[in-house]
Amino acid sequence: MEYRYKPQGVCSNEMTIEIEEETIKKVTIIGGCAGNTIGVSRLIEGMKIQEAIKRLKGIPCGTKGTSCPDQLAKALEEIERSK
Repeated sequence: MEYRYKPQGVCSNEMTIEIEEETIKKVTIIGGCAGNTIGVSRLIEGMKIQEAIKRLKGIPCGTKGTSCPDQLAKALEEIERSK
């Protein structure tokens, strides 16, 4: 199933996440720092949702209080709640 998420407080504009059962199959992040967002996306592909949340949640970007990885964790939490 494919989910779309609009991140808040970061440079990226949209996150598209494909989930199969409890596994992240593909992540596409529009905007943000391409090297970082592509790297994070590839690292969590194939990972269980809860493991990705555990690793990404709470990572800050400078003084923003959030980051693209943190927003990705929030998107995954939202997906978990919607099941």
